Amino acid sequence: MAVRLQEVIDALEAAYPPELAESWDAVGLVCGDPGAMVQRVLFCVDAVEATVDEAVDFGVQLVVSHHPLLLRGVHGVPADDPKGRIVHRLIRAGIGLYCAHTNADSALQGVSDALAEAIGLTVTRPLVPHGEGADTGLGRIGELPEAEPFRDFVERVADNLPTTAWGVRGAGDPERPIRTVAVCGGAGDSYLATAVAAGVDAYVTADLRHHPAGEHIARADVPGTDVPALVDVAHWASEWPWCQQAADTVAAALPDTVEVLVSTRRTDPWTVHAGAASDPGRAPA
Repeated sequence: MAVRLQEVIDALEAAYPPELAESWDAVGLVCGDPGAMVQRVLFCVDAVEATVDEAVDFGVQLVVSHHPLLLRGVHGVPADDPKGRIVHRLIRAGIGLYCAHTNADSALQGVSDALAEAIGLTVTRPLVPHGEGADTGLGRIGELPEAEPFRDFVERVADNLPTTAWGVRGAGDPERPIRTVAVCGGAGDSYLATAVAAGVDAYVTADLRHHPAGEHIARADVPGTDVPALVDVAHWASEWPWCQQAADTVAAALPDTVEVLVSTRRTDPWTVHAGAASDPGRAPA
Protein backbone atom coordinates (compact mmCIF):
# COMPACT_ATOMS: atom_id res chain seq x y z
CA MET A 1 0.00 0.00 0.00
CA ALA A 2 1.87 3.06 -1.25
CA VAL A 3 1.79 5.78 -3.88
CA ARG A 4 4.30 8.24 -5.21
CA LEU A 5 4.43 11.53 -3.40
CA GLN A 6 3.45 13.29 -6.64
CA GLU A 7 0.13 11.43 -6.61
CA VAL A 8 -0.66 12.84 -3.17
CA ILE A 9 0.30 16.31 -4.43
CA ASP A 10 -2.03 15.85 -7.40
CA ALA A 11 -4.90 14.94 -5.07
CA LEU A 12 -4.20 17.95 -2.85
CA GLU A 13 -3.95 20.36 -5.75
CA ALA A 14 -7.17 19.06 -7.29
CA ALA A 15 -8.94 19.92 -4.03
CA TYR A 16 -6.96 23.08 -3.21
CA PRO A 17 -5.78 24.56 -6.52
CA PRO A 18 -2.53 26.53 -6.09
CA GLU A 19 -3.90 29.29 -8.34
CA LEU A 20 -6.36 30.17 -5.56
CA ALA A 21 -3.47 31.15 -3.27
CA GLU A 22 -2.88 34.82 -2.52
CA SER A 23 0.04 36.40 -4.40
CA TRP A 24 2.10 36.79 -1.21
CA ASP A 25 1.66 33.17 -0.14
CA ALA A 26 4.06 30.22 -0.36
CA VAL A 27 2.27 26.95 -1.04
CA GLY A 28 3.37 23.61 -2.44
CA LEU A 29 6.19 21.15 -1.79
CA VAL A 30 8.79 22.49 0.65
CA CYS A 31 11.00 19.42 0.78
CA GLY A 32 10.77 15.86 -0.45
CA ASP A 33 11.17 13.87 -3.66
CA PRO A 34 8.00 13.79 -5.82
CA GLY A 35 9.07 10.33 -6.96
CA ALA A 36 9.43 8.93 -3.43
CA MET A 37 6.93 6.33 -2.20
CA VAL A 38 4.42 7.38 0.44
CA GLN A 39 2.50 5.03 2.71
CA ARG A 40 1.41 7.40 5.49
CA VAL A 41 0.55 11.10 5.49
CA LEU A 42 0.13 13.34 8.56
CA PHE A 43 -2.08 16.45 8.36
CA CYS A 44 -1.51 19.38 10.73
CA VAL A 45 -1.93 23.13 11.04
CA ASP A 46 1.72 23.93 11.82
CA ALA A 47 4.98 22.25 10.84
CA VAL A 48 6.77 22.66 14.17
CA GLU A 49 8.92 20.49 16.42
CA ALA A 50 5.89 18.85 18.05
CA THR A 51 4.32 17.78 14.77
CA VAL A 52 7.66 16.61 13.38
CA ASP A 53 8.04 14.48 16.52
CA GLU A 54 4.59 13.07 15.80
CA ALA A 55 5.44 12.43 12.15
CA VAL A 56 8.60 10.54 13.11
CA ASP A 57 6.74 8.53 15.77
CA PHE A 58 4.01 7.59 13.27
CA GLY A 59 6.53 6.66 10.57
CA VAL A 60 4.98 8.90 7.93
CA GLN A 61 6.62 9.86 4.65
CA LEU A 62 4.76 13.15 4.15
CA VAL A 63 3.50 15.97 6.35
CA VAL A 64 0.79 18.24 4.96
CA SER A 65 0.56 21.48 6.93
CA HIS A 66 -1.79 24.41 6.53
CA HIS A 67 0.66 27.12 7.51
CA PRO A 68 3.75 27.53 5.32
CA LEU A 69 7.05 26.80 7.02
CA LEU A 70 8.96 29.26 4.81
CA LEU A 71 6.49 32.04 4.07
CA ARG A 72 9.11 34.72 3.52
CA GLY A 73 12.26 34.44 1.45
CA VAL A 74 15.24 32.82 3.12
CA HIS A 75 18.90 32.57 2.13
CA GLY A 76 19.66 29.39 4.03
CA VAL A 77 18.25 26.72 6.31
CA PRO A 78 21.03 26.05 8.85
CA ALA A 79 20.23 23.44 11.47
CA ASP A 80 20.72 25.95 14.32
CA ASP A 81 17.81 28.05 13.03
CA PRO A 82 14.32 26.95 14.23
CA LYS A 83 12.92 26.58 10.71
CA GLY A 84 16.14 25.21 9.31
CA ARG A 85 16.14 22.60 12.06
CA ILE A 86 12.68 21.48 10.94
CA VAL A 87 13.87 21.10 7.34
CA HIS A 88 16.95 19.12 8.43
CA ARG A 89 14.91 16.82 10.68
CA LEU A 90 12.38 16.12 7.94
CA ILE A 91 15.01 15.36 5.32
CA ARG A 92 17.02 13.11 7.67
CA ALA A 93 13.84 11.17 8.47
CA GLY A 94 12.89 10.86 4.79
CA ILE A 95 9.73 12.92 5.30
CA GLY A 96 8.42 15.41 2.76
CA LEU A 97 6.54 18.60 3.63
CA TYR A 98 3.71 20.09 1.58
CA CYS A 99 1.84 23.29 2.50
CA ALA A 100 -1.70 24.28 1.47
CA HIS A 101 -2.48 27.72 2.89
CA THR A 102 -4.62 30.43 1.30
CA ASN A 103 -5.49 28.08 -1.56
CA ALA A 104 -7.07 25.82 1.09
CA ASP A 105 -8.74 28.90 2.61
CA SER A 106 -10.44 29.85 -0.67
CA ALA A 107 -11.17 26.43 -2.18
CA LEU A 108 -14.66 25.01 -2.24
CA GLN A 109 -14.72 22.66 0.74
CA GLY A 110 -11.78 24.41 2.34
CA VAL A 111 -10.77 25.70 5.76
CA SER A 112 -13.85 27.82 6.47
CA ASP A 113 -16.18 25.07 5.23
CA ALA A 114 -14.59 22.74 7.78
CA LEU A 115 -14.99 25.36 10.52
CA ALA A 116 -18.62 25.96 9.58
CA GLU A 117 -19.37 22.24 9.58
CA ALA A 118 -17.70 21.78 12.96
CA ILE A 119 -20.05 24.29 14.61
CA GLY A 120 -23.16 23.00 12.88
CA LEU A 121 -23.72 25.49 10.08
CA THR A 122 -25.18 24.78 6.67
CA VAL A 123 -23.03 26.83 4.28
CA THR A 124 -24.84 29.00 1.74
CA ARG A 125 -22.07 31.06 0.12
CA PRO A 126 -18.55 32.52 0.52
CA LEU A 127 -18.08 35.59 2.69
CA VAL A 128 -15.60 37.07 0.18
CA PRO A 129 -16.24 35.33 -3.16
CA HIS A 130 -13.65 35.09 -5.93
CA GLY A 131 -15.80 37.02 -8.37
CA GLU A 132 -19.53 37.62 -8.52
CA GLY A 133 -21.48 34.44 -7.92
CA ALA A 134 -18.35 32.34 -7.34
CA ASP A 135 -18.50 29.47 -4.87
CA THR A 136 -14.82 29.84 -4.00
CA GLY A 137 -13.40 32.62 -1.84
CA LEU A 138 -12.47 33.47 1.71
CA GLY A 139 -14.78 32.76 4.63
CA ARG A 140 -18.26 31.27 4.53
CA ILE A 141 -21.79 32.32 5.41
CA GLY A 142 -24.14 29.71 6.82
CA GLU A 143 -27.19 29.05 8.94
CA LEU A 144 -27.99 27.18 12.13
CA PRO A 145 -30.94 24.77 12.09
CA GLU A 146 -32.76 27.23 14.37
CA ALA A 147 -32.00 30.44 16.23
CA GLU A 148 -30.37 30.27 19.64
CA PRO A 149 -29.22 32.91 22.19
CA PHE A 150 -25.75 34.31 21.62
CA ARG A 151 -24.52 32.93 24.96
CA ASP A 152 -25.55 29.42 23.81
CA PHE A 153 -23.96 29.96 20.42
CA VAL A 154 -20.63 30.88 22.04
CA GLU A 155 -20.86 27.66 24.07
CA ARG A 156 -21.63 25.75 20.86
CA VAL A 157 -18.44 27.06 19.27
CA ALA A 158 -16.39 26.19 22.36
CA ASP A 159 -17.88 22.69 22.57
CA ASN A 160 -17.12 21.86 18.94
CA LEU A 161 -13.58 23.18 18.55
CA PRO A 162 -10.49 21.82 20.28
CA THR A 163 -9.79 23.27 23.70
CA THR A 164 -7.06 25.90 23.95
CA ALA A 165 -5.70 28.18 26.66
CA TRP A 166 -6.97 31.10 24.58
CA GLY A 167 -10.51 29.79 24.82
CA VAL A 168 -13.55 31.27 23.07
CA ARG A 169 -14.72 34.85 23.65
CA GLY A 170 -17.93 36.54 22.65
CA ALA A 171 -18.77 40.22 22.16
CA GLY A 172 -22.45 41.15 21.97
CA ASP A 173 -25.79 40.86 23.74
CA PRO A 174 -25.86 37.40 25.41
CA GLU A 175 -29.58 37.05 24.67
CA ARG A 176 -29.44 38.06 21.01
CA PRO A 177 -30.93 35.37 18.74
CA ILE A 178 -28.32 33.90 16.38
CA ARG A 179 -29.31 32.10 13.16
CA THR A 180 -27.13 33.36 10.28
CA VAL A 181 -23.39 33.24 10.83
CA ALA A 182 -20.23 34.23 8.93
CA VAL A 183 -17.01 32.34 9.65
CA CYS A 184 -13.42 32.84 8.59
CA GLY A 185 -10.75 30.38 9.65
CA GLY A 186 -7.60 32.16 10.82
CA ALA A 187 -7.22 35.90 11.33
CA GLY A 188 -10.36 37.54 9.94
CA ASP A 189 -10.72 41.02 11.41
CA SER A 190 -10.05 42.56 7.99
CA TYR A 191 -13.48 41.22 6.97
CA LEU A 192 -15.49 42.78 9.79
CA ALA A 193 -17.09 45.27 7.39
CA THR A 194 -17.86 42.45 4.96
CA ALA A 195 -19.63 40.53 7.72
CA VAL A 196 -21.66 43.65 8.53
CA ALA A 197 -22.64 44.08 4.89
CA ALA A 198 -23.70 40.41 4.76
CA GLY A 199 -26.30 41.09 7.44
CA VAL A 200 -25.42 38.04 9.55
CA ASP A 201 -26.20 37.69 13.24
CA ALA A 202 -22.69 36.62 14.29
CA TYR A 203 -19.16 36.41 12.94
CA VAL A 204 -16.72 33.72 14.07
CA THR A 205 -13.01 34.15 13.41
CA ALA A 206 -9.62 34.31 15.17
CA ASP A 207 -7.11 36.90 16.36
CA LEU A 208 -9.60 39.73 16.85
CA ARG A 209 -7.87 42.84 18.18
CA HIS A 210 -9.17 45.22 20.83
CA HIS A 211 -9.69 48.36 18.76
CA PRO A 212 -11.27 46.84 15.63
CA ALA A 213 -13.56 44.68 17.78
CA GLY A 214 -14.48 47.54 20.10
CA GLU A 215 -15.19 49.93 17.24
CA HIS A 216 -17.26 47.27 15.52
CA ILE A 217 -19.46 46.62 18.56
CA ALA A 218 -19.79 50.38 19.22
CA ARG A 219 -21.52 50.78 15.85
CA ALA A 220 -24.52 48.97 17.34
CA ASP A 221 -25.07 52.02 19.60
CA VAL A 222 -25.96 54.14 16.57
CA PRO A 223 -29.74 54.12 16.04
CA GLY A 224 -30.75 52.11 13.01
CA THR A 225 -27.43 50.28 12.83
CA ASP A 226 -27.08 46.53 13.28
CA VAL A 227 -23.77 44.66 13.43
CA PRO A 228 -23.08 40.97 14.01
CA ALA A 229 -21.99 39.74 17.41
CA LEU A 230 -18.38 38.56 17.47
CA VAL A 231 -16.88 35.24 18.47
CA ASP A 232 -13.10 35.13 18.79
CA VAL A 233 -11.36 31.75 18.87
CA ALA A 234 -7.73 30.63 18.87
CA HIS A 235 -6.16 30.78 15.41
CA TRP A 236 -5.02 27.15 15.57
CA ALA A 237 -8.43 25.91 16.76
CA SER A 238 -10.24 27.69 13.92
CA GLU A 239 -8.14 25.87 11.31
CA TRP A 240 -7.68 22.46 12.92
CA PRO A 241 -11.00 21.03 11.58
CA TRP A 242 -9.52 21.39 8.07
CA CYS A 243 -6.94 18.71 8.87
CA GLN A 244 -9.57 15.97 8.97
CA GLN A 245 -11.27 17.38 5.88
CA ALA A 246 -7.98 17.35 3.93
CA ALA A 247 -7.14 13.87 5.18
CA ASP A 248 -10.53 12.58 4.05
CA THR A 249 -10.05 14.26 0.68
CA VAL A 250 -6.75 12.50 0.05
CA ALA A 251 -8.11 9.19 1.31
CA ALA A 252 -11.06 9.45 -1.08
CA ALA A 253 -8.81 10.35 -4.02
CA LEU A 254 -6.35 7.52 -3.30
CA PRO A 255 -8.47 4.75 -1.76
CA ASP A 256 -6.66 1.78 -0.21
CA THR A 257 -3.26 3.12 -1.21
CA VAL A 258 -2.23 5.55 1.52
CA GLU A 259 -2.97 5.85 5.25
CA VAL A 260 -3.97 9.31 6.47
CA LEU A 261 -3.48 10.59 10.01
CA VAL A 262 -4.51 13.83 11.72
CA SER A 263 -2.20 15.49 14.22
CA THR A 264 -3.49 15.68 17.78
CA ARG A 265 -0.70 17.99 18.97
CA ARG A 266 -2.02 21.37 20.07
CA THR A 267 0.34 23.83 18.38
CA ASP A 268 -1.45 26.97 19.52
CA PRO A 269 1.34 29.05 21.10
CA TRP A 270 -0.67 30.08 24.19
CA THR A 271 -0.22 27.67 27.09
CA VAL A 272 -1.62 29.35 30.23
CA HIS A 273 -4.96 31.04 30.89
CA ALA A 274 -6.03 32.89 34.04
CA GLY A 275 -9.78 32.85 34.70
CA ALA A 276 -12.05 35.77 33.91
CA ALA A 277 -13.28 38.10 36.67
CA SER A 278 -16.60 37.17 38.27
CA ASP A 279 -18.12 40.31 36.77
CA PRO A 280 -16.52 40.93 33.36
CA GLY A 281 -18.40 44.22 33.07
CA ARG A 282 -16.72 45.79 36.08
CA ALA A 283 -13.09 46.77 36.50
CA PRO A 284 -11.30 45.92 39.78
CA ALA A 285 -11.72 48.48 42.55
